[in-house]
Amino acid sequence: MNGLNKGIRKVELAVKWDPSPPGDPATDLDIVAATFLAGDAYGKPAYVVHFDSRSPDGTIYLNRDSKDGKGFGWDEVMTLELNRLDSRYARVVVGVVIQQRDAHRTFVGVLNPGLRMREGYTVLAEDDFGGVLGSTAATVGEFVRDDSGEWTFHPGIHGYDSDPATFARVMGGRQDS
Repeated sequence: MNGLNKGIRKVELAVKWDPSPPGDPATDLDIVAATFLAGDAYGKPAYVVHFDSRSPDGTIYLNRDSKDGKGFGWDEVMTLELNRLDSRYARVVVGVVIQQRDAHRTFVGVLNPGLRMREGYTVLAEDDFGGVLGSTAATVGEFVRDDSGEWTFHPGIHGYDSDPATFARVMGGRQDS
């Protein structure tokens, strides 16, 4: 291992959007993170973190949750302390899903959506979901542990047309390039 390369250690994923127009159902975006074991890095998630949950060891947690986009600045914020994640985990996939309670909604119907992923002051990814406008959910990147135990980031927005529960189950599958 290179003593000067610490890999990705602690990441903040933030999502924002504008509230729905008066009279329309509220828009609710949620950040989701799924962890995968080394022996099954593309199979079933070991656990999924979303609103009302956190990782069993406290390394992945939601700092801020909005149900309507009426916050100031970033409406949803999740922290991933990858440097503290047990070595049996080899992959973490992060995504954003639109709740479908009050109306069927895709990213095209979300007003001014945006995401930012950063480690400290270093921005790893920024996006406005423009490439997945017809989707109800999207993975926004993945973190993979290499052979030396360091985490690397693989950006990429991939859209899904699924409800939140299904998205949580399938978001870690292999992506067609």
